[in-house]
Amino acid sequence: MSTEYRTGREGEFTYRGHDLDELQEMSLEDVAELLPARQRRTITRGLSEEHHKVLAEARESGTEETANNPIRTHLRDMPVLPEFVGLTFAVYTGQEFERVEVQPEMIGHYLGEFQLTRSSVEHGQAGIGATRSSKFVPLK
Repeated sequence: MSTEYRTGREGEFTYRGHDLDELQEMSLEDVAELLPARQRRTITRGLSEEHHKVLAEARESGTEETANNPIRTHLRDMPVLPEFVGLTFAVYTGQEFERVEVQPEMIGHYLGEFQLTRSSVEHGQAGIGATRSSKFVPLK
């Protein structure tokens, strides 16, 4: 499944035939019509009170302000809207808040997609007593 966004010859970002300035001028309902089905359904069924708080905080804060003091949120299911481009969010991963700087290519995804909740496991060597053969290894 591919999201239709392109950068033109001049490096101009477009999302489904609309440039970034047009997207930022649109109402939430108009933007919802352009989003993929899951994000569109999230918006049309109504955002929760917590979602509206994050949206209001994003609208009143500037890009310089969020660079130093990001918008902290637990809402990993918040769709990335054109209004969020240039802002910095601190998304909760279950242990800590990780910074996410919203780029135009992120429109139509969820905030949680950009911060993993699980870390990759790197297996080392087995410890003493972990295997049957380790009882034959001299300790000194």
